[in-house]
Amino acid sequence: MPTKTMETEAVKAHLPQVLDFLEGSLEEAGCPMKTLMQICIAVEEIFVNIASYAYAPETGSVRIRLDMPGEPSKAVITFEDSGIPYDPLKKEDPDVTLSAEERQIGGLGIYMVKQSMDDVRYQYKDGKNVLTLEKNF
Repeated sequence: MPTKTMETEAVKAHLPQVLDFLEGSLEEAGCPMKTLMQICIAVEEIFVNIASYAYAPETGSVRIRLDMPGEPSKAVITFEDSGIPYDPLKKEDPDVTLSAEERQIGGLGIYMVKQSMDDVRYQYKDGKNVLTLEKNF
């Protein structure tokens, strides 16, 4: 399957278009529903974080690329933005054994992404944040 790319303004209101773009392609590729839901939750978390923080208080664009290399079947979703350099993977995982009141604020979303995806990578390259999610199905 060829690479599919979309570029959109990084605003929360554009989340439905981002999810539609990915869901259609993944369903077409035979992605199981459980895996599709895990990918959508992870994509929502990453997109909303970019929309909330990458360009604050301004807005900017985000490019989302979907690759589905052959066998075994997997989805590789890459987010690129020109916002403030930030590696979410450097944030320490929250102590999920503590109650919500005892835990530090933040970090739970990226922790869930790391737990649900098979691989999550970040790099800052050519003035862009590049975050890649991989999920086998």
